[in-house]
Amino acid sequence: MSSIPVGVTVNGEDRMFDSPLTMRDLLGRLDLPEKGIAIAVDGAVFPRGRWDEQVQRGSTIEILTAVQGG
Repeated sequence: MSSIPVGVTVNGEDRMFDSPLTMRDLLGRLDLPEKGIAIAVDGAVFPRGRWDEQVQRGSTIEILTAVQGG
């Protein structure tokens, strides 16, 4: 039985993944660190305590990284 692909929008770019994934998996596939970032899903903050939940198809995800400077 094959997995159904998961399509999401990440930082304005449509992406397709071959199988369900968690937010933590998504960060790994995008080579992003788990520290120093904030995530919003469909316009709402997505707390770190929920990063092991599966990403829902069709979600709009914004990943923001902390930048030092001023």
